[in-house]
Amino acid sequence: MCAIPVARWDPTEAEPGRAAGESTVEVESPEPLSPIGEGFSLAQFTGLENDPRLLQNKWDTSETDPMTKVLCIALNPTIDVSCDAERVQSMHKTRTTNQRQDPGGGGVNVARVISELGGDPELTYLSGGATGILLDAFLAETGIALRSFPISKPVRMAFAVHEETSGIEYRFVPEGPEVASSELQPIIDLLGETDADYVVASGSLPRGVPEDTYAKMIVPVVQRGGRFVIDTSGPALKAALDHGNVFLFKPSLGELQKLAGRPLDEDGVRKFAKEMVDKGAAENVTVTLGTKGALLVNKDTVLRVPARHVAAKSAVGAGDSFVGALVWSLTEGHPMEEAFRLGVAAGAATALTSGTELCRRTDVLSLYEAEKVERL
Repeated sequence: MCAIPVARWDPTEAEPGRAAGESTVEVESPEPLSPIGEGFSLAQFTGLENDPRLLQNKWDTSETDPMTKVLCIALNPTIDVSCDAERVQSMHKTRTTNQRQDPGGGGVNVARVISELGGDPELTYLSGGATGILLDAFLAETGIALRSFPISKPVRMAFAVHEETSGIEYRFVPEGPEVASSELQPIIDLLGETDADYVVASGSLPRGVPEDTYAKMIVPVVQRGGRFVIDTSGPALKAALDHGNVFLFKPSLGELQKLAGRPLDEDGVRKFAKEMVDKGAAENVTVTLGTKGALLVNKDTVLRVPARHVAAKSAVGAGDSFVGALVWSLTEGHPMEEAFRLGVAAGAATALTSGTELCRRTDVLSLYEAEKVERL
């Protein structure tokens, strides 16, 4: 294990400008719960709907409980590379512009979003090869507390190319390195020692790692009273849910349908998610429904946030941003309903940024205050 020195980002620095968006798509857009009545928020009632003082006070992190800790786990991190191209053609050399590189992968992106919103997460990840050195360097610039565990094979690199003429984004995501059980074990051991209140396991499993790896991680976390959040897919997700005691998982509609083994309409999504809650697989299920918004299901409530048109530039990291903002909101002491809304806002805000850039705090808070939640 190596500790990497970090330098914190200065929040007083101006944000870089954005290029104009080319495409418009449906993404989930947050809508505030109404404390006064259906369809009406306190901010609208008082005339302070867009007052920056209202937003600042609500999400002020200066009095955050320092004892609430978040540990993010990235077993298959990436270096995310993005660029623009006028046109992508087979068998032709494609000239690109606006290239940028960012540390990425599920757990990395979750930690980046929590940090952007004002939290202080810890990130534990696997790193190896020449690309691992580059990943370490990128992460050292984020200001996030880091724990890196070595592997013999190089970290993967993912690519996103935005075609300017069509507005289409092409994404290429390698499967990543093979990881030996001996290389994974230090992270498993760490979970028996950490005092984190939330452990977020996000992203795919690397090759060579057992499908029940995330399921095994649940045990030490729950035994000491922590909450385990998972965002993955396929056999790894099924194994974790079969084990149970997951605090929250966030499937897409497609991922939920694979779990169910059948197509699901919106009513079917609600019923299947409720079944998962009732049998103890997870306390909370948040499902992203594409053009139909997002759904939160737990034992107490079912909420839906309708989709909203935004000028989308990239889908990279939108789901990770959802998870990061939701968990950060919970650490700030907000109830699950508001955390869900903020998560949806972060996903939409990420779609507003180009390439591999994630959400910006100002965008997240603005979208959060936009509309209303539907209780089902």
